[in-house]
Amino acid sequence: MRIRILAYAVLILLLGIVVTVVTMRQILYAQLDVRINEELTQEVREFRSLAGGIDPRTGRPFGGDVESLFETFLQRNVPVDPDDEQLLTFVGEDLYRTTNYAGGTLRLQREPALFAEWSAVEAPRSGAVASADGEVRYLTVPVRANEEVRGTFVVAILAEADQAEIDDAVRIAALVGAAALLLGSLLAYLASGRVLSPLRELTETARSIEEHDLTARIDVTGDDELAELGHTFNGMLDRLEGSFDSQRELIRDVSHELRTPITIVRGHLELLGDDPAERRETVELVTDELDRMGRLVNDLMTLARADRPDFLRPEQVDVEELLTEILAKASLLGEREWRLVTAAAPRRATLDPQRITQAMINLIDNAVHQTAPGQPVVVGAAAEGDGLRLWVADGGRGIEPEPRQRLFERFERGNADGLYSGTGLGLAIVKAIAEAHGGSVRAGAAAAGGAEFTIVLPGRPRPPAPGAGPGPRDD
Repeated sequence: MRIRILAYAVLILLLGIVVTVVTMRQILYAQLDVRINEELTQEVREFRSLAGGIDPRTGRPFGGDVESLFETFLQRNVPVDPDDEQLLTFVGEDLYRTTNYAGGTLRLQREPALFAEWSAVEAPRSGAVASADGEVRYLTVPVRANEEVRGTFVVAILAEADQAEIDDAVRIAALVGAAALLLGSLLAYLASGRVLSPLRELTETARSIEEHDLTARIDVTGDDELAELGHTFNGMLDRLEGSFDSQRELIRDVSHELRTPITIVRGHLELLGDDPAERRETVELVTDELDRMGRLVNDLMTLARADRPDFLRPEQVDVEELLTEILAKASLLGEREWRLVTAAAPRRATLDPQRITQAMINLIDNAVHQTAPGQPVVVGAAAEGDGLRLWVADGGRGIEPEPRQRLFERFERGNADGLYSGTGLGLAIVKAIAEAHGGSVRAGAAAAGGAEFTIVLPGRPRPPAPGAGPGPRDD
């Protein structure tokens, strides 16, 4: 990548230098053409001004006396650039007089074809011819008297010296451009190495990461796109480290939770005798333990699917109707004083009715196990900002303040005093369902003295990941 960046920089610099040098040459040559044309025009303008005036020797107009006109003009006028400019006059077909013929840079030799062409013009003409000294630009003007051409006035300028100066300037500009190209290439090489250093550090960090060590991070400085990439990579490592830690903790907890029932099942099977009553008792115990392991596996599968984009299927539901159905299902769990409070609840809400039913049933089942027959269990709903608050309160013994924050962790059991045996994943599933909606859960004391568990849902559940289809629900 560093070589590619350097190649792009060199190509851009080279293109810029070439365009600059070529453009400068064209501009200078265009300016030279304009200046030469102005000089040619100026000489012709001065000649025409004199031709329309008075002959100083006679005090009368020049008329047809072209020799006197030429003599007077050549005596009074000095070329703008005597070294490279020459004035020629023709009377008839013969060269009459010329300036700078014996001296200066421009020495137009007698060339019959060229002079014959100039002396025979009938109208002003401009052009360029090649000479021994280089390219010569000229402008010819016929001199008329009584509608008859009596002579010809010619201005010739040698452009070789000016063109040589332009070529020297272009060569100097090209040399300066080459030096700038070398210096720019060196700076681009050094700068690209510095710019790409975060990528090299990212590569080295990625190589240093191992399965049991995810603590390596990139030292990010600045606020550009590469710094953002570094922050994103570090955030990904944070999530991976948290995921691996959670996975290791889950495996450790699962192995601990499954070790006891497996030991119980193995021990009873090894001691299984031939007595029918003993065999029946052992089968019932083993079946109960296998059912508990089955519930544990199902709960773990639910938690594992909580991060999938198709975990929720939100829709508009009637809140009171949903809670009425939930309470009807829950009433079969035990003889309790069932209550439903929905006076402050919004009429409709956007949520996944099946997942919310699963979470509320878990909370209600927890309340049933913490209360005795006849004690109250309250299921309620109320508006919470633009969202919804659902709760289950009971009149049981309540929960201590200290373990409230840990109740929603996996395999955490509150009041584990033998009243009921669960997998320790019910409240963790409630938390996962609430967070999948973009909400939260909390535990506290109920007004009746027992425990109260609350699910807070936002106005709209968290949208699924882009491209995620609904898929089948594996409940």
